[in-house]
Amino acid sequence: MSFGQIGYDLAHLLGGGVLLMSFVLLYQRRMAAVINAFAIQGTLLALAAAWAAHAQGAPGLYVTAVLALAAKGVLIPLALHAIVRRLDLHRAVETALGIGLSMVAGVALVALSILVVLPATEGVRAVARENLALALSVVLLGMLMMITRRNAISQVIGLMSLENGLILAAIGVAGMPLVVELSTAALVLMIAVVAGVFFFQIRERFDTLDTGSLEEHRGERR
Repeated sequence: MSFGQIGYDLAHLLGGGVLLMSFVLLYQRRMAAVINAFAIQGTLLALAAAWAAHAQGAPGLYVTAVLALAAKGVLIPLALHAIVRRLDLHRAVETALGIGLSMVAGVALVALSILVVLPATEGVRAVARENLALALSVVLLGMLMMITRRNAISQVIGLMSLENGLILAAIGVAGMPLVVELSTAALVLMIAVVAGVFFFQIRERFDTLDTGSLEEHRGERR
């Protein structure tokens, strides 16, 4: 595939959509909007996996697409919405860094990803090189969200967005064993389930999910 061909353009459109939703996650302050943005990112990731399955002739990637759509596009967002309703967390998300500074930092991380990936992948197919740059950008933006958000649910969404970047990288490389993608997805899903249990425990004991407030209980903030 090369520039101007529909396969090349569609792969980049879907990968770019996943990256765009990473910026939306950083921008949004309302918890419900953050969860909806994560659901859209998961759906775009599923479409990217389905297109990669078609373009690479790799039927196993259709399994990745179905799992991503079911877990990231539907089940996990529904579970998170239920947790938000149960814990009455409909207020704005507290951030450790302003939205403007977060967006500037996000753009800088995307530029860093391009500068690191493209020179290091000389000789690789153009679509794979650029998909890896997009995937690394999504990973770094997920890490940035985990660092800059104080709410525990937002931090878990940042972790799962980071994992979306890992899957985007895996599906962009032809011949990547399916077990790698499945094991990564299973690990993050397990972490999300455990985190859900802790959400209720933390809220019941401290009456908040703000990690800044939890530091006060540990005596780290005076």
